[in-house]
Amino acid sequence: MNIFRKGLYPDVEDMGGLGAVMEMAAGLRGCDIGTVHSVSDVARIETARGVVTVNLAAEERLFLVSIHIPGFTWAIGSTDDLGLLVEAVAAWREGMSFDELDDKFEFVRLDEFTRALENGEPTSSQWSDLLSSDFYREQWNLLRRIHADDRLRGFFPTVTHGAVRLCVDPLDGASRQVLVEELEGERYEVMRVGVPGATWVEVPAGDLVSYLRAALKQ
Repeated sequence: MNIFRKGLYPDVEDMGGLGAVMEMAAGLRGCDIGTVHSVSDVARIETARGVVTVNLAAEERLFLVSIHIPGFTWAIGSTDDLGLLVEAVAAWREGMSFDELDDKFEFVRLDEFTRALENGEPTSSQWSDLLSSDFYREQWNLLRRIHADDRLRGFFPTVTHGAVRLCVDPLDGASRQVLVEELEGERYEVMRVGVPGATWVEVPAGDLVSYLRAALKQ
């Protein structure tokens, strides 16, 4: 069903999409919400705390706000006030503390989100999913080798084009991270992502854990 047929979002329809109307509202409020990637009824904004997504509710005029990282999505609130929405997105993007966000924006609910982060749930659940999914069977040996180390298992893992990516902060795509690829004969290549001039470096199996620890040390 076309969500605009019900007439709940004439402003969004007139502006040609949710992204455009959010950018207009942000300009009127003097907010910086960053670059908005959107289709007609969904908007995505990449931030240092994951990807903020805004969807339109179908039964009533509500802007639904969620935070997404690989494998996890949290609904954190909804509001019918477009001005408050863009102010909250700007505050999130600028790094306002979670407690301040809760206090300033009544529609924002961060209990489940912050509890998951404090308990290390995204990282532990992500490891469990990767190690149990047949889709990543080719990476199981490498994933198990990394996960066996008590320090390395604390970093957030994903699989990118066959290589295992370890990231210090699951909410920050620009945080310190490495790519690890398994070669034949117990050989590995590692790249430090985001380091100027970084290239693939071959690392012997016996040095892999110590090399990764050093590369990800904060």
